[in-house]
Amino acid sequence: MSAAARQIILASGSPYRKELLARLRLRFRCHNANIDETARPAETAAALVARLAETKARVAAAVYPAALIIGADQVAEFVGAEFAGEIIGKPRDHKDALRQLTRMSGQLVALRSGVVLYDAAADHMQCAVVSYAIQFRRFSAAQAERYLHTEQPYDCCGSLKAEGLGIALIEKMHGDDPTAIIGLPLIRLTTMLQAAG
Repeated sequence: MSAAARQIILASGSPYRKELLARLRLRFRCHNANIDETARPAETAAALVARLAETKARVAAAVYPAALIIGADQVAEFVGAEFAGEIIGKPRDHKDALRQLTRMSGQLVALRSGVVLYDAAADHMQCAVVSYAIQFRRFSAAQAERYLHTEQPYDCCGSLKAEGLGIALIEKMHGDDPTAIIGLPLIRLTTMLQAAG
């Protein structure tokens, strides 16, 4: 069977990733690969998202052993000033979200998006980590609180939707693939899909 005729599985329950993949007008199914997303000791943000994206794809492969499987994961990471190297995931609750956002005020943060395309039948894995830099404006805790109550981005790493109202907290952004901000870098994924036929 040609790769073009193969079943494509998105190993994610994220509505944001589903919406992004739908832009490519491919037929695909979603499989929520629930895994432990805890970082290992001394694991870098890039290594973490690469490992989690691959793990999600392999979990889905147990159910879809002949499919092309897309796995993805995303974290944010402080790259400047006093918090350099600290990984920022999804908030546990509102209090954690407020803590995340207020610490990002005036800081440079990199979004690290891991994406894999796993050909389960051939046991062939393509993997990439795509980064996008975000320089946050200086904003008050009250502004962060208002933003959280308005947008409620509790299912997003760093407690921010840059594609929504969160853009008001950002001074500038830089990267090669704007879809990486949302958690599924389509430019890199399209290259992987082309390589898979």
